[in-house]
Amino acid sequence: MSMRTLRKGRAAGVSLAVAGTLLLGACSGGGGGGGDEEEGGQESAAPEELTAISFGDEAASTGPAEPVPDAQPGGTVHVFEDVPPDHLDPAQIYVSHEQNIARLIHRGLTAVQLDNDGDYTVVGDLATDSGQVSDGGRTWTYTLKEDIRFADGSPITSADVRHTFERQFAPFITQGPTYIQQWLAGTGGSDYRDLLPEGPYEGDHLPDSVLETPDERTVVFHFDQPQNDLPYALSIAGYAVVSEEHDTREAYDQEPMTSGPYRIAEHRPGRSMTLARNEHWVPETDPTRNAYPDAFEISFGHTQEDSTARLMADNGENRYGITFSNGLDAGNGPTVMEDPRYRERLVDGYQSYVWSLAINTDTVTDVRVRQAIAHALPLNGVLNAYGGSIGGQYAASHISPLLPGHQPDWDPFGKLAAPQGDVERARELLEEADAVGFELSYVHHTAAEDQQAAVAVADALESAGFEVNRSEVPPETYYDTIGVVDGGYDIYRSSWGHDWLSAGTVIPPLFDGRQIQDGASNYSHLDDEYVNTEIDRIRGIQDAAEAAAAWVELSRHIEQELVPSVPGFAYRQTIMHGSLIGGAVFNDDFGTVDMRRIYVIQDAD
Repeated sequence: MSMRTLRKGRAAGVSLAVAGTLLLGACSGGGGGGGDEEEGGQESAAPEELTAISFGDEAASTGPAEPVPDAQPGGTVHVFEDVPPDHLDPAQIYVSHEQNIARLIHRGLTAVQLDNDGDYTVVGDLATDSGQVSDGGRTWTYTLKEDIRFADGSPITSADVRHTFERQFAPFITQGPTYIQQWLAGTGGSDYRDLLPEGPYEGDHLPDSVLETPDERTVVFHFDQPQNDLPYALSIAGYAVVSEEHDTREAYDQEPMTSGPYRIAEHRPGRSMTLARNEHWVPETDPTRNAYPDAFEISFGHTQEDSTARLMADNGENRYGITFSNGLDAGNGPTVMEDPRYRERLVDGYQSYVWSLAINTDTVTDVRVRQAIAHALPLNGVLNAYGGSIGGQYAASHISPLLPGHQPDWDPFGKLAAPQGDVERARELLEEADAVGFELSYVHHTAAEDQQAAVAVADALESAGFEVNRSEVPPETYYDTIGVVDGGYDIYRSSWGHDWLSAGTVIPPLFDGRQIQDGASNYSHLDDEYVNTEIDRIRGIQDAAEAAAAWVELSRHIEQELVPSVPGFAYRQTIMHGSLIGGAVFNDDFGTVDMRRIYVIQDAD
């Protein structure tokens, strides 16, 4: 997923016979080193070795969720957020700050479970397990649990699940994920809506050969090609269930019928939201949400500076405070991370995003010129703009440290060894290409960190022999701007993160040449026959470890031989909480604290 906000990403049960397991690299669960700001904070801890994520069976998918040690029910959590959600309709939810709220109010067929040992399993949420697969990964069958209900008490049936997916083809659904729609349509591209152009609203439905609901508790997906990541895809918020009876189309975006342990008791758009208990939520059906607090009071408009200051103060309601999306601000961050009074109230880890500088291959056609950009790019200047060690860790691959197959020593242009860049080598390449003085149109947005990074990038490129013309746009229109194929820009930041723990949600969206169109995420406009063919081949690999290795090899080919984009750093996130919040751990799958496990400490002095 693209990073569309200012800052936003085993075990219980036996793995089903689903052609292998998914893989995960664990991150640190708390604290974090300060590091040398000039050197980009390379003291940040690297992820632990990669381990397997199971696809859970019925036993693993049975609630209630594993108790958090010492947890207490009751109380109210105060959540300090910067950006309010634009969308509450699951089908419109894609960006991280909206997903964080959605995990408390919406449920889907599957969910990713984090247990007390730090292990992850894809389990059945509304479904009895993570899915029964047949036909080589082309057919997936889900059985709904009993006693699952929406917040008004109405039962969730297969008709609701069918409606959930059919409405995603409707033209007013424009912001959510499109993976499963494309898989159902068998297109792999942008024309999936042709399968059901108006959604279900004019009486049409997907044929049973595509989506089948033979009874009230059974849902069967049929795909043309193997889709072995389906259990994971179904776990993201964009595929949570929508009530057919209460579907108000566009209006559903602000007043959805929820299905999770909390309902929206009050919503003042742009200002605050109160989540109260959903009395129709049955813990015995939910293996992932502990839902200890009675309520969440979420307020918006808190900058990183404000939320950090509130949580450092740790007084009044701030003692019961936390943030899901705001990291530490750069000014207070080093103090907080070095002071033992605060360190025990921190959790940190990697987000899914990798910062990269996309190069428009339509306009920068000579690979030697693109290589020159790669050599000149100063990773230290870029990362320092985002807070140094607080903001991230140098990266030379689009495959983040969380993903299976990540190779920390991969460094095709020597960027990790020399993060200041190599302008001399860049100039040599420009001279070889007879391109000294090559003009680059560079667009960035107006947020302070992006402006500061842009100055460092432009200065280095000019030192190497480029002529750089910078322009800027507001953050809220930035991705709309760079998403225009004929927009006239040559280089621009593109922060992309995986949607689940597979590089199949990174390499195809960024580099599949068949997905070049306005609004799509192939920002470099790379259209290479070998890359396109390999994407199709790897998608058909059923063994997860083999597929992970293949994605890495393709990524290396793209990064070293084609150079359509230059990675810079993997984003990190440090979350602070008040002294009366318990159970806070970093969830690698979310890229933030696991809001499902936290509780209010009520017996403190």
